Amino acid sequence: MDIERPDLKKAKRKRRIFYAVIGSGLLATAWVGLSQLEPAVPSLDQGSVWVDTVKRGPLLREVRGIGVLAPEENRLISAQTTGRVERLLIFPGTRVEIDTVILVMNNPQLEQEVENARLELRASETELVSIEVELEGRMLEMEANHAQLEANYQQALLEAELNEELFTEGLVAELAFKRSELNAEQLGKRVALDLRRIEFQGKSQQSRLDTQQAQIEQLQARYNLLTSQLEAQQVRAGIEGVLQRLPVEIGQQVAPGEILAEVADPSRLKAVVEIAETQAKDVMPGQTARIDTRNGIIEGVVMRVDPTVENGTVAVDVRLISELPRGARPDLTIEGNIELERLADVIYVGRPAFAREYGSMEIYRFESEGTFAVRTPVNFGLSSVSDIEVSNGLTPGDRVILSDTSEWAEHPRIKIK
Repeated sequence: MDIERPDLKKAKRKRRIFYAVIGSGLLATAWVGLSQLEPAVPSLDQGSVWVDTVKRGPLLREVRGIGVLAPEENRLISAQTTGRVERLLIFPGTRVEIDTVILVMNNPQLEQEVENARLELRASETELVSIEVELEGRMLEMEANHAQLEANYQQALLEAELNEELFTEGLVAELAFKRSELNAEQLGKRVALDLRRIEFQGKSQQSRLDTQQAQIEQLQARYNLLTSQLEAQQVRAGIEGVLQRLPVEIGQQVAPGEILAEVADPSRLKAVVEIAETQAKDVMPGQTARIDTRNGIIEGVVMRVDPTVENGTVAVDVRLISELPRGARPDLTIEGNIELERLADVIYVGRPAFAREYGSMEIYRFESEGTFAVRTPVNFGLSSVSDIEVSNGLTPGDRVILSDTSEWAEHPRIKIK
């Protein structure tokens, strides 16, 4: 027969409560301890990051861009009139002189217009000669009539003088004397009027001659224009250099203004460097530049900065002042460095990833033992191609990580192995 013992059951319940309280306390203690632990410091291989040392001294500010070599002088040859390409005499890469014929075009209609203009000009010149002969004959006739009238006038004057003397002596009647005076007076007026008529006729003839001459000059100008257009059917280089492009084919019909060829002088090249619009603000004519053709370095001087921005870049023309290396030719890809200024004594460091001029960011600076790097706020000043001025946050001799560290942004320290 089992005997129930209440004291044992009560003791057993107390032990269970005690163990539960102890377990809960241990769990709470462990949780508080774990929550206060710092996250593990990430470890990086030193070979996987870009490290530089902060320096103090002179800093050369430069901007860099990619571009091409281009001719200082090139000539685009366009069609002056409609025509069909009949012959191609040379091809791109050929050396040309000023009078070198590149291609020949054909335009029968233009040839006919030239011939018509020549005939019209000749007819107008013949008409001028005919007018001159006609007017000259008319003027001679008027001058002859005037000479006769002048002779009659002089004779009337003599007769009037004679009658005056005879009238004084009473040998001639007064009526005869008065009649001779009146006749002389009338002839004098006719002479004066005839002189005015000859003068007016001369002006009238000159006006007619001028009109005809103007017509001849107009026809001559048209004939010269058509002749020059016909001569332009033989397309010439126009400058010394090398034929760069020939974008037409035999049998092709071209319209006025269409590009027929491009000629450039390869011995006179310039560099056209594309500079990012954010860096082009300090670029000015007169600054020195270095152009890398991958086959040599050419010294140059900035001669023009394009006032417009295209695709986020500004075109800068650089005049080349040193000898061109072998292989330099138009459209060759180059890299250009333009010197902005030389800062005499500044604190600077290699340009970290995403660092901006007069900006600020946090970068990792090595601690004294060189094993750990701590995130440090840094303010920057002026920048160059690969270096940037440090205005606050670093001192000369500090070693910093320049690589992109955004992956470890939540870690104030990292370990470098």
